[in-house]
Amino acid sequence: MREYRTRLVDQQLRRLLASVPAVSVNGARAVGKTRTAQAVAGSFFPLDDPTDWDQVEALDRHFSGVPTPVVLDEWQRMPRLWDRVRRAVDQDYTPGRFLLTGSSTPSQAPTHTGAGRIVTLRMRPFSLVERGLETAPTVSLAGLLASDAGQARQEDPTTPAAALPPVSGRTTVTIDQYVDEICRSGFPAIREQDAYAREELLEGYIEQTVTRDLRDAGGLSRRPRSVREWMTAYASAVATTTTFADISQLASRPLGRPLAADTARAYRDHLAGMWILDLVPGWSASENEFSRANLQGKHQLVDPALAARLLGQGPAEILGVRGARVVTPPGQRRRPRMLGPLFESLVTQSVQVYASLLGARVHHLRTKGGAHEVDLIVEGRDRCVVAIEVKAHPSPRPGDTRHLLWLRDRLGARLSEAVLVTTGRAAYRDRDGVVVVPAALLGP
Repeated sequence: MREYRTRLVDQQLRRLLASVPAVSVNGARAVGKTRTAQAVAGSFFPLDDPTDWDQVEALDRHFSGVPTPVVLDEWQRMPRLWDRVRRAVDQDYTPGRFLLTGSSTPSQAPTHTGAGRIVTLRMRPFSLVERGLETAPTVSLAGLLASDAGQARQEDPTTPAAALPPVSGRTTVTIDQYVDEICRSGFPAIREQDAYAREELLEGYIEQTVTRDLRDAGGLSRRPRSVREWMTAYASAVATTTTFADISQLASRPLGRPLAADTARAYRDHLAGMWILDLVPGWSASENEFSRANLQGKHQLVDPALAARLLGQGPAEILGVRGARVVTPPGQRRRPRMLGPLFESLVTQSVQVYASLLGARVHHLRTKGGAHEVDLIVEGRDRCVVAIEVKAHPSPRPGDTRHLLWLRDRLGARLSEAVLVTTGRAAYRDRDGVVVVPAALLGP
């Protein structure tokens, strides 16, 4: 067994186990739930093999005398365990008794939600910080949320950038390395392999999803090609708010027949239930200025490596270098250039991990008609906001921050910081006070 690498989610998990009786860790297959659970387990019961179920059935109904935390790995294979844990918690509310991990929502739902007894925790693939691109990021999301820059500008709109909290740091990480990370993935067991093995493992991940996992989740694997075409169409829409109807229409082209709306909806719902889809919800503040915000979610897969693999794009195709051209074969869907969307997806994945650690929520903002768009809105528990734009180039270009400045004018002091994430080398404030930071230098 390979050495366990500490995860940011470990901090949340240990805090919860010290405070509540049961925690359910949810996340897509291969994000590392099992290894994380094993690191804290008092006793460990894997449930992905039905031959192990009798061992769990034989335990005392309240799990009395079993070393805690009791880890029930892939509990959705035995959905009745949820209610059994709930009843055991009702009997004994001692913190840290149970840890459940799951890679999908069970087809047979528990009879009780577990509210007030079982706390859920989302686990995602490695963030950029966990991948170790930089040992010490210099700009923290916590610091951005706590910044008084918004308050300073509210009190005096003429406050110069030099008078705001300082921002600094340098990195040697290049665009090639970011693209390598996109293709390498954040799945712990996959990312450490060589390029050939990674491609095969990612291909196997997709094939298992469309042929086996969906069957286990709801019997949808009778047409694996249809599922894969829908996933490929979805991959081409990452970091956009393309409608699901348009995604289904795109998936229909290579199939040579329309994809029924009910079928496409079933694909979407089951893939979301398996945590493969990671939609970023639309955001609307309570302020009147945002009454016309479009709440359509922004599409994301759990890992941009899956999107790249579905689209058949490796580093050369994403970058458009070394003679590689993104060519559309006759009769097939157009293969778009994906550097910008995939880089945004990589940053979004990391920001989701950092925000979860801080108890913050991640949204995006798009006004109706698309007049104004902000890639990511991070809202803390105190309603303070950090707005983030993501650009896959090293230096800011004219207009890159215009939506951030528009939002700052409307939110006032509530906007703690406006941030532009780039592929550049230096972190700093621009003349308008916007924080410019390379993705590798942004941490929790």
